[in-house]
Amino acid sequence: MDEFPVATSPAPGFMNVDWEQRVDFERLRGWRLQRVREQLENFELGALLLFETSNIRYATSTHIGYWAFNKGERYALVTRQGGPWIWDFGSAARAHRLQLPDLYDEENSRGGNTGLQGAIAPSAGLHASAMSEIRDVLADQGLAGAPIGVDMAETSIFLELMAQGFDVRDGQQPMMLAREVKSPDEIMLLSQACAMVDGVYQHIFEALKPGIRESQIVALATAYLFDVGAETVEAVNSIAGERCSPHPHVFSDRLLRPGDQAYFDIINVFNGYRTCYYRTFAVGRASQPQRDAFKQAREWMDAAIDLVRPGTTTDEIARVWPEAHEYGFENEMEAFGLQFGHGVGVGLHERPIISRLNSLDEPIEIVEGMVFALETYAPATDGRSAARIEEEVVVTPDGPQIITLFPCEELMVANAY
Repeated sequence: MDEFPVATSPAPGFMNVDWEQRVDFERLRGWRLQRVREQLENFELGALLLFETSNIRYATSTHIGYWAFNKGERYALVTRQGGPWIWDFGSAARAHRLQLPDLYDEENSRGGNTGLQGAIAPSAGLHASAMSEIRDVLADQGLAGAPIGVDMAETSIFLELMAQGFDVRDGQQPMMLAREVKSPDEIMLLSQACAMVDGVYQHIFEALKPGIRESQIVALATAYLFDVGAETVEAVNSIAGERCSPHPHVFSDRLLRPGDQAYFDIINVFNGYRTCYYRTFAVGRASQPQRDAFKQAREWMDAAIDLVRPGTTTDEIARVWPEAHEYGFENEMEAFGLQFGHGVGVGLHERPIISRLNSLDEPIEIVEGMVFALETYAPATDGRSAARIEEEVVVTPDGPQIITLFPCEELMVANAY
């Protein structure tokens, strides 16, 4: 990287204020719903029936906590003109009417239940009554018999839809395309989420000493993020020493030791918008193989960032990364997620997905307003260490705008001896 990244996407703070223009949530809600309706037209669908929590958040702006994330007990409906409708967990339906009275009333915020992932068997009739209610709403909208897209429902829901004669289509692809391009409000929320993780990494860098556990770093990061306004902390990967290669994707109770290489991935959620943000350090001292691995990961990262601009296709980015066998894996499937790009938004893995596994055969054009993370991984020649780097970029007419700003130009040694 030729120069240090600087903050050009605003990250103004956690609260809206009267004296500064920040996120316009009314505009955000309107943008997201309009994006969904555009895809209904593009896919010639009458409606989208949504069960996946990120899709529900995007289309309805409702949220009842991460205990309910992707458990299937909430569902929503969007048609070309009406709604959105939300069927929610018990009293949450009434709460939405109080929280968003301009958007929800007794008609379109209702209690709903489809069996709590099979805990209530289909024989109880909840599946049949829920889909009959959907049918009634569609009929009222003049959409009886129209194709309906469904995203990620339980098998029992699909069986009931088939039994009732619905024309069911894939609803996940329309939602992925709707979420692909971010509005200025979404970009501001993503930038603020990254700013919070910038602060986490300062605390981690100061705490990386022999004797601290990987799990204690997770606790430190989680506590800080909640303290400064996180909605939730979806995950913190904390990996050190011999656990670095191959990448296990999960933290342990391992004690950090002098000379360990350590890398972390922090998935912070702020107002529904996520980060995916890796950084790599050495503890106390760094070996030449560790420095070489970091240098290689950085070179692969910079080569990818240099290509980020409207009109580039994802295969062009994937080709600057090594083939799987070049860094010790048998094939691209086993190496997936190491040299990798993915959209970030209300979901962790959105379009575009950039890798040698899929992008060479089915490239996607990069367009203005996309926000995605680029990840690189380089194992060290010592057989145990590895470097992991991740940068989040906003696609602008002038090229990439990096919003992950904690220093990552060279391997940083924490508490050097």
